[in-house]
Amino acid sequence: MDHKKTGSIDVGIPAAGSAAGLNGADEWRTILAGFSHIVLVANSDAVDIANLQEQFPETALFVFFNKVYKVLDRPFHRHSLLISRGQPRGANIVYRGEVGEVVKFFPKEYFLGIMNIRLGPEEKLNPAADFQGAPTGHLDLVGFCSDFYTEGKTPTSGFALALWLSDLKLPGAIVLAGFSARRSQKWRVVSVHDWNFEQTFLRLFARLGKITIHGGVALNPYIRLAQRFSELPPGEISLAAAEVLSERLGNTDAEVDKLISLTNVIRSADNVLRRLRPKFLKRKPKGSSGE
Repeated sequence: MDHKKTGSIDVGIPAAGSAAGLNGADEWRTILAGFSHIVLVANSDAVDIANLQEQFPETALFVFFNKVYKVLDRPFHRHSLLISRGQPRGANIVYRGEVGEVVKFFPKEYFLGIMNIRLGPEEKLNPAADFQGAPTGHLDLVGFCSDFYTEGKTPTSGFALALWLSDLKLPGAIVLAGFSARRSQKWRVVSVHDWNFEQTFLRLFARLGKITIHGGVALNPYIRLAQRFSELPPGEISLAAAEVLSERLGNTDAEVDKLISLTNVIRSADNVLRRLRPKFLKRKPKGSSGE
């Protein structure tokens, strides 16, 4: 291990490839405890890689998820770990043949390796050999969130990992970057996850000091609103905010209904064309999202 100073704490930085062969929580904790910060980098438009690298020291570990080519455009020369979640068919970067395309962004001298995880009993872990020689460890988290997560939904990898890391009680800070849950032209918000629940949970977790949310979502303007109107009980402010939100959602629903009506003809034509496609052009069904 390389030893560097972070403040007054002597931090032992794990060597590149340290993820190879790891399985249990205790094994992973030994490696992760060597970093001053563990920065979970979401696949999101809100991520600014250059800014993150400037704001965190060399003793930080940056954790990425699957399709990193959507947030990285060049090799990432900092300590890094890639999370690859199992699907019913195994990790999607494996069955889609994208392992090489993803791993090329992580120079070997900085790359701890791949953490192959699963959260549901239907999800499948891959043998290390499937990751084309990249150092690979595994983590089975089946049932980890089942006692509190929304029934019928599955947690995102980032949400589950943030909670799991918090439970490890690591000496370093756990930082979430880009966890906005915002739909964009580049990123879709998959309905198999309960995004509202996760955002609420993570923000409450941050206020308890368990994690840190990097960026604007960490700042709650309603706290400042309560300070400005100190004569009002917090419940009144919450009710007013809920009233405004309800009205805005009602207006949005009305506009969505209009759009659905306007696009009926287009959707009908699309359905007809899909049925006419030759079988050899139809793509095989993919596993559930689970990211």
